[in-house]
Amino acid sequence: MNSQASPRLHPQNEHASHLIDGYQIDVLFSEAVLKERIETLAKEIAAAKPERLLVIPVLKGSFIFSADLIRAMHRAGLSPEVDFMILASYREGTRSSGKVDVLRDIETGVAGRDVLLVDDILESGRTLAFAKDLISARGARSAKSCVLLEKPGHLAANIASDYRGFICPDKFVVGYGMDMAHQFRELPFVGHVVKGPNVG
Repeated sequence: MNSQASPRLHPQNEHASHLIDGYQIDVLFSEAVLKERIETLAKEIAAAKPERLLVIPVLKGSFIFSADLIRAMHRAGLSPEVDFMILASYREGTRSSGKVDVLRDIETGVAGRDVLLVDDILESGRTLAFAKDLISARGARSAKSCVLLEKPGHLAANIASDYRGFICPDKFVVGYGMDMAHQFRELPFVGHVVKGPNVG
C-alpha cells in the first residue's frame, strides 16, 4: 500500500466523529483534554510525597497513558523508577473473563517502597485488585493505583482508584493505548466505536 495514501484519521474537529478503516468512532476525551488532566494527576501524585516511588504500568492498555503520566511526574518534580507488569483478563474479547493471568511479572523488589500501579480503565476491578494484593503481599510500603478511566456500576472487586482521570460513560472505549482486538491503540484520543463492519 502507498504510504502517501489518504490518512486513516479524518477529523472534523476534536469532538466530532472520525471515520477510521470503516469504523465510526466518536471522541469522548480529546487529546488536549487528556494532556491537561494528566498534568493535574502528576501534581496530585507528587503532592503525596511518595518515597522511593516505583511506577508499575499494567500493560498493555495503559502504555501510552503511563508514558505521558511518567513524563508529567518528572515535570512535577518526581524521579520514579519504572517496571512493567502484564496481566490478562480480556484476551481477544471485549468483556472480562473473570480470571487474571500474569503474563509478565515485575523484576524490581517492592519491599518498603511506595508503589503506583497505572492502568487504563477500572471497570470490573479484578485485574487491579489482583495487582494491588500481589504488590502488598510482597511488602510494599504502600500500593496505590492511578487509572485513566473509571466506569461506575461494574465493580466486581473491592477496590477504588486512588487517582482517577475521568469517569467514563458505559461504552466500549478505544484509543490512547486501548484497543478493540488489537486495533485503534494508536489514536491520540479516547473514543467509542459507534458503527463498523463488526459493530452495530
